[in-house]
Amino acid sequence: MDLKLKDKVVMITGGAGMKGSIGETIVRKLAEEGAIPIIVDRNTRGKGYVDELNQKGGDAMFIATDLTQPEQIASAIEAVGEKYGRIDVLINNVGVNDGAGLEESLEAFMDSLKLNMVSYFLMTKYCLPWLKQSKGNILNIGSKVGYTGQGGTSGYAASKGGVLALTREWAVDLIQYDIRVNCLIISESYTPAYEEWIKTLEDGEQKLNSIKDKIPFGNRMTEPVEIANQTLFTISELSSHTTGQHIFVDGGYVHLDRALLPAH
Repeated sequence: MDLKLKDKVVMITGGAGMKGSIGETIVRKLAEEGAIPIIVDRNTRGKGYVDELNQKGGDAMFIATDLTQPEQIASAIEAVGEKYGRIDVLINNVGVNDGAGLEESLEAFMDSLKLNMVSYFLMTKYCLPWLKQSKGNILNIGSKVGYTGQGGTSGYAASKGGVLALTREWAVDLIQYDIRVNCLIISESYTPAYEEWIKTLEDGEQKLNSIKDKIPFGNRMTEPVEIANQTLFTISELSSHTTGQHIFVDGGYVHLDRALLPAH
């Protein structure tokens, strides 16, 4: 199946996560489809990813960017425009569940909003002139926390709830330009960061199994590659009439009947 992503310039924030993270996996799958992934991230491991892809004959770019700094975001997008003269897709993927809860300072809460939601606004704002030219599309990466809450993470919950609302708002705003806007909702995905968290727990293996038991489809966590595959399909022309949607990639975690869960 040809997703027709070859030579498409795809901006992705948070694409320099650890090997096997959602962002890194999306970058790798984009490259496999012949797209041109542009990693916008503050972590310099993104340069290594890009060097590796380019050495294999691909075309990719890394722009070291603090996504809480508006001027750095504007500069990153300007650099892409100068080099490629186009932007076809924006994937707002950056996110840190930072635990900025009610006991934290206002500053910590606002910092969480800046990274987890305001960066989405700024990336979209500055990419928009290019997306209007290409009639491209925007994909936001969301979280179940925006629907279900989690406890102890007010900043992240507010951000992800905002991302859900902005997805619908921007879909309405941008219909006139033939720009689609969607959001993928992630629940429990076994990323390297998730694995590191499990290792910090005294009863980590037991906790992990307990989480898996609560995921109806296969009693297993969502693999990052499954999220990446859904991402590529959603940004492709094969999803040409899909906009304003919250697409759950979660093995039924949020919506399916609790009666499906193991009885123990």
